[in-house]
Amino acid sequence: MDQAEPGGQSPEQDGAGRAAGDATPPAAAAPSRRAVLGWGGAGLALGAAAAGGAVAAFDSSSDAVPAASAGAAVPFHGEHQAGIASAVQDRLHFAAFDVKTKDRAELVKLLQDWTAAARRMTAGQPVGEGGFGGHPQAPPDDTGEALGLKASRLTLTIGFGPGLFAKDRFGLEGRRPEALVELEAFPGDNLDPARSGGDLCVQACADDPQVAVHAIRQLARIGFGKAAVRWSQLGFGKTSSTTPDEQTPRNMMGFKDGTRNISGTDRAALEKHVWVAAGDGSDWLTGGSYLVARRIRMNIETWDRTSLQEQEDIFGRDKGEGAPVGKSKERDEPFLKAMKPEAHVRLAHPDSNNGATILRRGYSFTDGTDGLGRLDAGLFFLAYQRDVRTGFVPVQRRLAKSDVLNEYIQHVGSAVFAVPPGVRDEDDWWGRALFA
Repeated sequence: MDQAEPGGQSPEQDGAGRAAGDATPPAAAAPSRRAVLGWGGAGLALGAAAAGGAVAAFDSSSDAVPAASAGAAVPFHGEHQAGIASAVQDRLHFAAFDVKTKDRAELVKLLQDWTAAARRMTAGQPVGEGGFGGHPQAPPDDTGEALGLKASRLTLTIGFGPGLFAKDRFGLEGRRPEALVELEAFPGDNLDPARSGGDLCVQACADDPQVAVHAIRQLARIGFGKAAVRWSQLGFGKTSSTTPDEQTPRNMMGFKDGTRNISGTDRAALEKHVWVAAGDGSDWLTGGSYLVARRIRMNIETWDRTSLQEQEDIFGRDKGEGAPVGKSKERDEPFLKAMKPEAHVRLAHPDSNNGATILRRGYSFTDGTDGLGRLDAGLFFLAYQRDVRTGFVPVQRRLAKSDVLNEYIQHVGSAVFAVPPGVRDEDDWWGRALFA
């Protein structure tokens, strides 16, 4: 099976994700924000309850993916954080934060407050109890731009960057996982420090862009004075699918992405390649994962003037069906030796990388122009793995060295994070085991 490649735009792993771990959502009837405030009337509240009930019917002992219908809530509690193996939503707002406070207790309180807010927002509720809440002369508990919108399958996934474990900060230097390595400088990288790194990250995915943006805005507001946004990225048009029965999405280069991503229904593959296991070296991270985020700029104007044959040779797949070289169907097993030695799929395949396998959740982006008449567009690459050293790093080394696709792309942003396990219940919070 082909690999989900860090450098590129043809993720070669199939995947489907369990929505937010193994637990059913608290309060099966997860009402919309409008229903919570009583705007929608009894009919709308009943409809929201029915949608929430459909999600709550998930059997936590099963490998099946809950069928979160349009607008429904994805369960927040579970063994693993939602937003990793969960079914990929249509929109992304990703933010990296610098922690400004020097007080450990304040950082813990921030994580507790963020968890409480995330619990409510992913259920389709405003941040504060009872709507805006508080005193009318004080700022409202929720900024309000998502009131009346459904939960839209919002997931919020947090990660901890290497800087959080620095000496003389929060007493966590002895808790840093060995696999949380600073990424090396790969050939061809042109990284912008203003779009790289971060002490914390939050990945907000939803089917409604306003719901995703609202979620990051609320966390930034709650964190004021304690954490500040370092950089952020909006994404659209998922470029990888975690549900193999769905149509495979396409990237900005027009090629199908996610054909052979890890399937979220494949529990064995997730345990082997994605989830950190007991005994991997950091007990607080058991059930978590590692995230590599890369902002990859595409030279799409040059690509658009490249012949179809050359484009297909570069990827190792045909552009229409997505079939590997010499095959007729997208999901046919690729014959790597039939591809050119520098073909992207061939270089990224696990067979070319000692079995290195990652789960990816990529999104396209378009951020205006570069001032020279070219679109600032490309792929925001997100890869989850059990160990960065045996996942992303070896694959990217090979791609950076030989991939002919490098003529058309450049990595301009980079970050790595340790992603803690899921929040188990109402008393748990993001990172609790780390600070225990």
